[in-house]
Amino acid sequence: MQNSPRILTVVPAYNEGGRIGEVVAEIREAVPEVDIVVVDDASGDHTAREAARAGARVVRLPANLGIGGAVQAGFKFAEEHGYDIVVQVDGDGQHDPGLLRSLVDPILRGEADMVIGSRYVPGSEDPDYETPLTRRLGISLFSWITTLVVGHRITDVTSGFRAINRKVLAFFASDYPADFPDAEAAILVHYLGARIHEVPVRMRPRRGGKSSTTPIKSLYYPFKVLISILAVLLRERPKPV
Repeated sequence: MQNSPRILTVVPAYNEGGRIGEVVAEIREAVPEVDIVVVDDASGDHTAREAARAGARVVRLPANLGIGGAVQAGFKFAEEHGYDIVVQVDGDGQHDPGLLRSLVDPILRGEADMVIGSRYVPGSEDPDYETPLTRRLGISLFSWITTLVVGHRITDVTSGFRAINRKVLAFFASDYPADFPDAEAAILVHYLGARIHEVPVRMRPRRGGKSSTTPIKSLYYPFKVLISILAVLLRERPKPV
């Protein structure tokens, strides 16, 4: 339709060869009307080539920027090309593209500016997916802090399966947290005066490969996220838009 919003799926990927092509193909099958850009975060394998062969646009970063930098590169691409809604989907196959429309619908209805896919609201339970206890405790703590800040309950603030509208996109294209960005980003959205909504989603186990969260990163992950949340609470607040 001529007046339909332009929607882009941003897929940050680092060494996801052997999986990224399947992820792109699954998105194309589930939501053929949505465009796809894969942000290759200076992978050392054939991630970029595989994504392009599957039909995605590919942005190749000259150096590894980490998840925050890769996602922001996707946001910059979206803003430069005039997209109205952006959906972030992981490149490891954990996010189910069949649920992408459920993230976009609250934005289309004018009910939200950011929609987070939550593993912990009614309707999201999946017996095949288990969050390690230590990580679940961390998620609960970060979500509790974010809830206090934004004034309403957020259950899964670290979820990377989320959608944003053009208002949030314009801000994130120029100002986005670099490392472990999800909790910081939600607080910034609140400071912008934007509305955050959660919808139930299912998460799936990784489809092979290695997680970027190494044992060493797992040890300092909670402290780094807490420091980043504190930093965003102390920084100059962005002006509401």
